[in-house]
Amino acid sequence: MTTKLIASLFVLSTSLFLVSCEKDDPEIPNEEELITTLNYTLTPQGGGDTVTLSFQDLDGDGGNAPVITSGTLAANQSYTGSLELLNEAESPAEDITEEIREEDEEHQFFFLSTISDLTIAYSDQDADGNPVGLTSTVSTGAAAAGTLTITLIHEPAKSASGVAGGAIANASGETDIEVTFSINVQ
Repeated sequence: MTTKLIASLFVLSTSLFLVSCEKDDPEIPNEEELITTLNYTLTPQGGGDTVTLSFQDLDGDGGNAPVITSGTLAANQSYTGSLELLNEAESPAEDITEEIREEDEEHQFFFLSTISDLTIAYSDQDADGNPVGLTSTVSTGAAAAGTLTITLIHEPAKSASGVAGGAIANASGETDIEVTFSINVQ
């Protein structure tokens, strides 16, 4: 009987050991991508010089400071804006822009400027008719200096009364990237 008891205890303890070793960690179905680079290319609609606002932080948070290239826009001009986001920590660089385009219902860019005569209008929308912001129209007025902050929110609370008009205060969700550029309008 002692042999049967020892055998039973062995089987029971082995079963408990195997069950306790199972992984209980939940799987993250859509882990956020690393965004090391943001380029906002502004092409003048009436001719002139293209301006590219650029943010690059190849080592991510901490470490070296990001490289930010600001720009000068012409007064009383309209520009077509196009955003590009990359993960340059990988080789070759991963184009995050395509992922945002494919998952546009889960993303929205927000544009906030301290220059009162600088306006930005969305030129693209998701399947539900809500803005995304990968493309936009930028209009300048009189000469001025200030900042432009571009924020990408993942899973914002998109609705006609919420963030559809670009009100980041109502966005909820998580910030994927936020960059502030110095802007001169001349």
